[in-house]
Amino acid sequence: MAFSSVQFLFVFLPLSLAVYWVCPRRLRNLVLDMFSLLFFAWAGLKGAAILVLLICINWLGGLSLGRLAHKRPLLALLTVLNLAVLGVFKYAGFAAETVNAFAPGLVPVLAPALPLGISFYVFTAIAYCADVAAGRAAPEKSPFRFAVFLAFFGHGPSGPIVRYGQQAPQLDPCGAERRVTADRFCYGIKRLVLGLAKKALIADQLALIYARVTAVPAATLPAPILVLGYTAFMMQLYFDFSGYSDMAIGIGEFFGITLPENFDYPYLACSVGEYWRRWHISLSGWFRDYVYIPLGGSRCRLRRTCLNLLIVFALAGLWHGTAWKYLAFGLVHGALLCLEHLGLRALLGQLPKFFQHLCTVVVLWGTLIIFGAPGLKEGLAVLRGIMSWQTGSKGYTLAAFADTKLLLILAASFLLCGPLQALLPKLKAALYARKAPSLPGMAGLLVLLFLGLMRVTAGTYSAFSYFQF
Repeated sequence: MAFSSVQFLFVFLPLSLAVYWVCPRRLRNLVLDMFSLLFFAWAGLKGAAILVLLICINWLGGLSLGRLAHKRPLLALLTVLNLAVLGVFKYAGFAAETVNAFAPGLVPVLAPALPLGISFYVFTAIAYCADVAAGRAAPEKSPFRFAVFLAFFGHGPSGPIVRYGQQAPQLDPCGAERRVTADRFCYGIKRLVLGLAKKALIADQLALIYARVTAVPAATLPAPILVLGYTAFMMQLYFDFSGYSDMAIGIGEFFGITLPENFDYPYLACSVGEYWRRWHISLSGWFRDYVYIPLGGSRCRLRRTCLNLLIVFALAGLWHGTAWKYLAFGLVHGALLCLEHLGLRALLGQLPKFFQHLCTVVVLWGTLIIFGAPGLKEGLAVLRGIMSWQTGSKGYTLAAFADTKLLLILAASFLLCGPLQALLPKLKAALYARKAPSLPGMAGLLVLLFLGLMRVTAGTYSAFSYFQF
């Protein structure tokens, strides 16, 4: 049940809000827990059961870590248990297929259904246990508060990855941090509507171009069509992920839970390092704090620092999916960051900022071709076709992949992914102002809400075609 689905917007969210606000304050965490489990159970009962199991293990584990003098053995055990659950459901099949590629039939291939949001709440649980063991956070005594922290449906499916230290003051349903004012509720509506518009009006439309391009073998397509398809993918990726994060932040505000920002206009970055400080901020921060720094971070010799970067980004690549293309994507980014540490960043810093930005965007676009292609082999074929500027087979025209409407949406996405907000600081401030919008702002949000809801219903009922109301 995606946030942009009819079931969520018209049934689940209104119902959960109604029950939450009708119940006494002391019962509101229980209500959130019940609706969160229902949300995950909608995607599969097995996934909901695993989530309950992880809640119990990590809640009890946190309490035990708070009492023990020697915490490392238990922390190691909890980390292994969490990663084992993730490994069985997400990586066991990939590992078996890799072994069988060298020794056919040696290992049975397990392909269990992947529980919704498992990567996010496993990483959240590991961070919680590590913070408790390090004394950065006190263990949570209430299982209901802990369940809200770990499994709140607002952030569970696609992030952000929350930290207990940030969320703890908001877990008390009677506390001042949980109080929802009119301005806070209006801010939640604004972020929800903006996120829905990003997802339904831009990302889902750009996905049509990308799907049409990847449905045809790369070797047969002209280079301009390949450029079009993977540029659309690059923009779709940002508006999809950031739109979902905006919706999550908005939903959290309805219940008095402030979630961290997860995107900060990453396509405005002037280096790969800056890109990762702006893109999926909670994930980058997680790998920095719980993998990179424990490995030694940048405090080591340069050679060891580069090795640390390669390890971190190899893991980050595999976190995104179980395929060689994701590992390649991570290693390429790790290698690029190594080059920046070796002097490339200082060299680029001598260029005008516009050229720094242009170089970064082109490099990112090239790596996202590998990320977005059906497979690593296909991604390399796309890069080869673009770099050789292949002519492809005859008969493929631009109109077969994108009409005027889609091209206009693609052009608008270039402006809306950051440049427009950078040129108009007041617009950016209005988008993130934690107060009720002005009358013109309300009018704009109503228009976006109407278009977004019509787009959602158009995707559900085939009688509607996109933007034809």
